[in-house]
Amino acid sequence: MPFNIGPTELILILIIVLVIFGAGKLVGVGRALGQSIREFKSAVQGDTESKPEVMASKEKSEANQAEPQQDGARS
Repeated sequence: MPFNIGPTELILILIIVLVIFGAGKLVGVGRALGQSIREFKSAVQGDTESKPEVMASKEKSEANQAEPQQDGARS
């Protein structure tokens, strides 16, 4: 097996990554990685239409298109 990594090697790799990037940058990288994984999963599953925030924004834009634009001044 080409990637036979045990717990000792994994800990060593994580320590080296921590030293190279620093703790602050590592948190941002982890957050960005987690967000991109979530977006990828939702795109693969095709459930972006069922998310509440997506549905609310679609309903709001449809409501804005259905209502005629009015100005504040009347003649």
